[in-house]
Parts: sequence; C-alpha cells; structure tokens
Amino acid sequence: MTPFRIPFCFFLFFVTVASGCGGQREADGKIVDAPVKDYIRAIPGEDEDVPEEIIHRGEVLVAYTNCYECHRRDSRAKGPAFADIAKRYPRRQVYIDLLARKIISGGTGSWGYPVMLPHPQVSFEDAQAMATYVLSTDKH
Repeated sequence: MTPFRIPFCFFLFFVTVASGCGGQREADGKIVDAPVKDYIRAIPGEDEDVPEEIIHRGEVLVAYTNCYECHRRDSRAKGPAFADIAKRYPRRQVYIDLLARKIISGGTGSWGYPVMLPHPQVSFEDAQAMATYVLSTDKH
C-alpha cells in the first residue's frame, strides 16, 4: 500500500467506529436510530388576523424574488420550509417585523447553519407582506 492509503483507511475505520455505524446500540445489541431533534422550537402565542390581500401580495412578492432558490412551501431545501417557519412563529406583528428585517438584512443561526443572504432592494413594507405570507402558509 502507498503511504497515503494507510492513513486514509485508518481514518475511515476510526470514523466508522466513532459514529456507531449510523445508529445507537441498545443493551440487547440492536441498532436503533438516534432520536430526531425538533428543529422548529415553536414560540407560543396566538395568531393575529391579517387581511387576505396582504397575504396574497406577499405571495406574489415571494414568487418574484429568489426566495424559492433556498425555500420551499412544505419541505426543507437549503433553508427551512415556509410551513416550518409558520409553525415556529405566531403570526403577530412583532414576528412579522422581525422576519421582515431578516429578509432585508439576511441572517444565520435561527435554523442551524444555513445563511440567508440579504435582500436590501426589498422595501420594509414589501418584506412585511412577504413575512405575513410566510407565516400564513400552514394556515392558508
């Protein structure tokens, strides 16, 4: 073997043993899946009523931006699904404003490692409409 392959093989062996081969062993030796962490961490609170035209306007604005490059309505992509964002945040003005600022400024850390790029060309009013639509996806 070449000197390069020996360390790489040892590395693969170490990673396989250290990771437990993709599962955890119970006392009887069966391999079970590791528990899945809930990444949504819902914030308690009631939704506020929002006019339907704001939700529709936000949906149109989202469709004309690059949001769907990283987000999907009902499934994770590079970023969280809009439905998961709606499950985390109640549809209240304080969270609409928070998400509007994140749309404009960008952000990281709320959903793990993905980085949301800033969208400085979006006005605060448009970003509020977009955030309102996103927070309405699981209710609309």
